[in-house]
Amino acid sequence: MDNATYNQIVSFIWGIADDCLRDVYVRGKYRDVILPMTVIRRLDAVLEDTKDQVLEMKKRLDEAGILNQNDALCAAAGEAFYNSSPFILKDLKSRAKNQQLRSDFITYLDGFSSNVQEILEKFKFRNQIDTMIEADILGAVIEKFVSPTINLSPRPVLGDNFEVKLPGLDNHTMGLIFEELIRKFNEENNEEAGEHFTPRDVVELMADVIFMPIKDKIKDGTYLLYDGACGTGGMLTIAEERLSRLAEENKKNVSIHLYGQEINPETYAIAKADLLLKGDGKEADNISYGSTLSNDANATMEFDFMLSNPPYGKSWKTDAERLGGKNGITDPRFVVNFKGDPEFKMIPRANDGQLLFLANNIAKMKHSTELGSRIAEVHNGSSLFTGDAGQGESNLRRYIIENDFLEAIIALPENMFYNTGIATYIWVVTNRKEDRRKGKVQLIDATSLKSPLRKNLGDKNCELTPEVREQIMQIYLNFEENEYSKIFDNKEFGYWKIAVQRPLRLRVDISHEKLEEFQKVANDAKDHVAYDLMNEIYSVTNDKVFYNYNEFEENLKNVAKRNKIKLPVKRMNLIKDFFATKDETAEPVVSKVLKKEQVDALYGKFQLGKDIVEFETDKELSDTEQIPLNYEGGIEKFFENEVLPYAPDAWIDSSKTQIGYEISFTKYFYKPVDLRSLDEIVADIKALEEETEGLLQEIIGG
Repeated sequence: MDNATYNQIVSFIWGIADDCLRDVYVRGKYRDVILPMTVIRRLDAVLEDTKDQVLEMKKRLDEAGILNQNDALCAAAGEAFYNSSPFILKDLKSRAKNQQLRSDFITYLDGFSSNVQEILEKFKFRNQIDTMIEADILGAVIEKFVSPTINLSPRPVLGDNFEVKLPGLDNHTMGLIFEELIRKFNEENNEEAGEHFTPRDVVELMADVIFMPIKDKIKDGTYLLYDGACGTGGMLTIAEERLSRLAEENKKNVSIHLYGQEINPETYAIAKADLLLKGDGKEADNISYGSTLSNDANATMEFDFMLSNPPYGKSWKTDAERLGGKNGITDPRFVVNFKGDPEFKMIPRANDGQLLFLANNIAKMKHSTELGSRIAEVHNGSSLFTGDAGQGESNLRRYIIENDFLEAIIALPENMFYNTGIATYIWVVTNRKEDRRKGKVQLIDATSLKSPLRKNLGDKNCELTPEVREQIMQIYLNFEENEYSKIFDNKEFGYWKIAVQRPLRLRVDISHEKLEEFQKVANDAKDHVAYDLMNEIYSVTNDKVFYNYNEFEENLKNVAKRNKIKLPVKRMNLIKDFFATKDETAEPVVSKVLKKEQVDALYGKFQLGKDIVEFETDKELSDTEQIPLNYEGGIEKFFENEVLPYAPDAWIDSSKTQIGYEISFTKYFYKPVDLRSLDEIVADIKALEEETEGLLQEIIGG
């Protein structure tokens, strides 16, 4: 089919909305009628030639009392779907009364097979029937769709002399027409589009990075493609086209099967309908409805190629509750056995579940095939750095990078999507890196590689033309460092997060004035004994200031013992809180004296005389440090070089050491702005002074 005919059909269907729906529906709701009616008319046209066979088969099955009729009716129709009603769509345009039209149209819809019924249900198309009947437009809509001026049938329309008046519409072209209608509706209604519609140019680039590096390794065989957030199915169909073309170019015979899952009912219906319109009835059955996160329809499957654009910044709290509550999740996609931790959790914050889709894809990688699996997934910037060491987002980055799965990340230009201008990134993940990429990650800054659009489409003001995509792919395939490409060892993105502790240093000042104040505090606490104890210590020490809290505590315990007075923790704390004050010149407070067998490392332990002791921690002085995994000498050398010179009494609480990973494009691709020279600034100031002086003279002179 030539482009003129293709464009004519798209324009005709698009025009039906303006011709019939304008005064009944707001513009954003046109799709609720046009998309399902396009599906219905195409299926109707495909089924016209076998209608009599289907009705005959239906009659025989009913007479035989056979209830499970699906396979037999599909066989009679010669398709993966059928319509067993007594009507075809053209029969319904001549109804004189609206109520008769309504009744017959519903009977017609009821005759479709269950896979079509599900599409109509998810479109909520039956909800539109009464609206169209009341507005008296249903007949007009049907008449437009069966117009003799367009042909949505796979068979050509012939003239009196058997010449082709209107060419037939093959499945592939019908699918393209349907996709174009979807695109146009998404552009018209772009506030919703970004939730499920990825621009074709971005999808084309994702298909490039998935297939081009391994195009020469494609062999005869079966390949499975998957998208766990498939939306309208565009990524799957474009990926299928690309893989088919590459296989054909290499003279390989491949069988490609598409799998997807979608939670939005309308976009799910569009995805299934698109595959049915292309003649992929079996493939349509592989598109599942529901949440990939909490109701994975492909839990036991593995896939060769996976592409996704999951929702950004969207709460997954409901999914978390279905999975057992965030702290009770045990799903092996998100909680794995890793580096000695049998419950290594890769569970992000409840308000953004985008990284869970990446974890889901990684769990579905093939590990026993030559090509393994390749994943391309679009994320916003938060996936690069959100989450502290030990938290879910960081843990997933660690899991990917330490398993050497992360091949590249490509930073896309801003304003690439229809409903957002935020920065987006394509993650390229595989478990079969080529040798030169092993242990390394390539970062590509393609933010400046774009072509402006003549007219903005929502927020989208630029595109990746074939030439731009080729440029990005060459940067990716060349695997060389330049202004757009940086290559790093995996360890570059990892760090240790250590807890640095400092000892608590307390002095105890027992003056006459403080003792008098304490008498009231002790009375309020109903602990007169505490005052008596401190009074006795004062009588012995007078105004002594203890710069060693442990010495004071020993004195206090001795006095209590001599007077046979108990010294419970509550009483001890009452005294400590009142008389002890932080003082950096005081001795550290010893919390524990250790036996030799308790000393396995000296971090946090100090030699005090003949004893090895642990000091009490000053929580206000507690700090953390991030140490790059590639720091020469590791934690110990960093601590020696960067901490001890400034805090000789510091130590590391090794029980709190965590490993984290984050990726900063800004850090690696930052280009400082050239500052103006001093001479230029001085010249500007002088020019302003002269201008000001001239104005002042004008004012005074006036």
